[in-house]
Amino acid sequence: MFRKFDSSSDVSTSTQVKASVQRAIKSQILEAHPAITEDLLDELLPKKPPLVQYKVGPHLMLYCRKTGGEGSGSDEPVFFQERDGPILPTLKLVHRYPGLEFTRVTVDKGAIPFVLGGAHIMCPGLTNPGGEMPTDGVEKDDDGFELPGLAKGDGVIVYAEGKELPIAVGVMKMSSVEIRERNKGNGIEVAHFLGDGLFQTD
Repeated sequence: MFRKFDSSSDVSTSTQVKASVQRAIKSQILEAHPAITEDLLDELLPKKPPLVQYKVGPHLMLYCRKTGGEGSGSDEPVFFQERDGPILPTLKLVHRYPGLEFTRVTVDKGAIPFVLGGAHIMCPGLTNPGGEMPTDGVEKDDDGFELPGLAKGDGVIVYAEGKELPIAVGVMKMSSVEIRERNKGNGIEVAHFLGDGLFQTD
């Protein structure tokens, strides 16, 4: 998604985000990442100055916050969203605030060079020794059926075995139950990775 992103040519329009939209963005983030508290999110995304939304291509929104005080400074990318998908944090934001507990997975050492090349994450990278996903069946639905640790369409931060900071951000293409059962195919679609165009944006 951001492999060849260039902020000088790939951004078409920018608008200031309305307060109601900013509240909706915060609500989506809190729902998708339950370990993050509202207080922490308010620190990250204060009401003033409001977020700025940039349109990237036909289906992608990049949300930036002002840095350096009101009236001056630059826009720092903090979240992005493709179509109606999950709102995902940028890697720089996650690196800057390592205490934030976004929903996460870990890939094994063998997957690292592929992920850093922009490849999607195959199921064995998550199920081999060194790979990790949340446990399935911890929660149950209204009918008493066990829920997967991660559902298809969930946004995740991708860590690598033996590394302290995450290397990518992506969206689950299967639930964690399916990944464990099938153990083949594309498990996570990588949207943003270490060294891509968005990561290199100042």
